[in-house]
Amino acid sequence: MVDVKEKLRKCEFLKGMHIDLNDAAVTELCGNVGFDFLWIDTEHSAIDYGCLQNHLIAARAAGVASIVRIPWNDPILAKRVLEQGPDGIIFPVVNSAEELDKAMKATLYPPDGTRGFGPVRAAEYGLMDTEEYIKKKSKALIRCVQIESYIAVDNLEEMVRNPWIDCFIFGPCDLSGSIGQLNDVFGKDTQALIKRAVDILHRAGKSIGVSTGSDDPEVLRKWYDLGINFISAGTDYLHILSGARKVFSILSGLGG
Repeated sequence: MVDVKEKLRKCEFLKGMHIDLNDAAVTELCGNVGFDFLWIDTEHSAIDYGCLQNHLIAARAAGVASIVRIPWNDPILAKRVLEQGPDGIIFPVVNSAEELDKAMKATLYPPDGTRGFGPVRAAEYGLMDTEEYIKKKSKALIRCVQIESYIAVDNLEEMVRNPWIDCFIFGPCDLSGSIGQLNDVFGKDTQALIKRAVDILHRAGKSIGVSTGSDDPEVLRKWYDLGINFISAGTDYLHILSGARKVFSILSGLGG
């Protein structure tokens, strides 16, 4: 498995996709393709805790890093996900240094943070030595937050000082919505915000990500050319739909 955390710390390129469907077989299938990570989404999908654990097991079987987006920057929401042992976690809509500190502390045990102790699958159901989990494995977690508002961009200079964060990820649709231009992600105003943020993050030596539903080569190249090194592109259901449409078009051409 690729050491995603190390690559993020070095700002190296990483490629992944989103998992939104409930069937863990999809995660195993997509993980076997060769992606560096799978973004398992619990913010905008029907994936519940039991379903999530199956996805995490499938990701491990495929040898791909699992990074879970929780629905909100909430320590309680983070806790149950962390106890299941994902490789990483993503907090959406983080707008200030204070909110970022809250998110990071939710992933860290005292004295560094506020995480309550009780790992289950994360500590291999008790097979892992407790001190080893606390001092090593828990700190190896990939920690990401999303920039989804102009407020976050305004506060980014202060946010990048947090020592625990591994990657800042653009949520471009919500970022455009925060300035009243929802989904105009390549519009002049939204791109100005993104380029401003990219400049700050590059100067701070931070990895920069984007979450996009697109599988268009030109769109993905645009993100890459902006200096983004962590790209999660497309979703499981869209990739299935794309293949289905292709076959439908071919068959329709044969028989009308």
